[in-house]
Amino acid sequence: MIVVMKSDATEKDIENVVNKLKEVGLEAHISKGKYRTVIGVIGDEELIANLPLAIYPGVEKVMPVLKPYKLVSREFQEEDSFYEIRGSKIGAGYFGLMAGPCSVETVEQTISTAKFVKKCGANFLRGGAYKPRTSPYSFQGLGKEGLKILAQAREETGLPIVTEVMDVRDVELVSNYADVLQIGARNMQNFLLLTEVGRQEKPVMIKRGFSNTVEEWLMAAEYVAKAGNKKIILCERGIRTFETSTRNTLDISSIPVVKGLSHLPVIADPSHASGRSDLILPLSLAAVAAGADGLLIEVHPNPKEALCDGPQSLNFEKFEELALQIKEILPRFSKKIQ
Repeated sequence: MIVVMKSDATEKDIENVVNKLKEVGLEAHISKGKYRTVIGVIGDEELIANLPLAIYPGVEKVMPVLKPYKLVSREFQEEDSFYEIRGSKIGAGYFGLMAGPCSVETVEQTISTAKFVKKCGANFLRGGAYKPRTSPYSFQGLGKEGLKILAQAREETGLPIVTEVMDVRDVELVSNYADVLQIGARNMQNFLLLTEVGRQEKPVMIKRGFSNTVEEWLMAAEYVAKAGNKKIILCERGIRTFETSTRNTLDISSIPVVKGLSHLPVIADPSHASGRSDLILPLSLAAVAAGADGLLIEVHPNPKEALCDGPQSLNFEKFEELALQIKEILPRFSKKIQ
């Protein structure tokens, strides 16, 4: 249920409603919009139904939230969510161009890539210190040493870091280095991990599981929001279908669908979706046209020598071409890179 406060409701009016909810054992989640404040109510439905919230001073109306995901729904918050992360903005018209190596390999590789993607207009650095691999014999990442390299790249470029956390035991460590914590596709329904990242303050990016529905994806975001962290970014990275010409199938339709259902920013990862560097540009353009708030692009100085996912990584020349085309079309969709 949500309680919509009047535009002229005072802080005392809001406080009275919140205190009443907490008094009977319910959770209150406040969302302050441009014109109104909305209070999301979580808890026993019978308790909620029996509260005379509509008669409280400052309350405009009380409405049920019909979706199973409450806090991340458009019903709870009509306006698009927007985050500023170390000066880089994403959401509500601001576009996040996140680029960098699939995995951190060396200091030189990471910093040279960070400097180049920034020069091209990227406003986030993505890079993997921990890598979930299908084979236990594949390169698993540098771990803490990789995080230190990413932090060094941030120091030299100013770009905020997006990197994956795979285990609840690593959340504190990764949070100490990262600016955005990525939950990978394989961990999208790791509910303990989702709850744990929800208890820390850094923004969380949740990749859609390759066999998960849109509703399951939004429910994963709800776990993070319910734990206390409302700064969530959703990433469409392709789903598993019967098609074999690409690694996965980028579900372009999920972007406008999710943006209609949720206020959270939605980005696309054409690198993991296609598994092919030649498809990244057209899929990126399609994602922007569908309403994406950002892109997650893998870039490597020499993809042929990459320790992880070389075939889907762009070299510097190809990334520069992509960045130019993206920046050219963004104004047509009322978006800009900050």
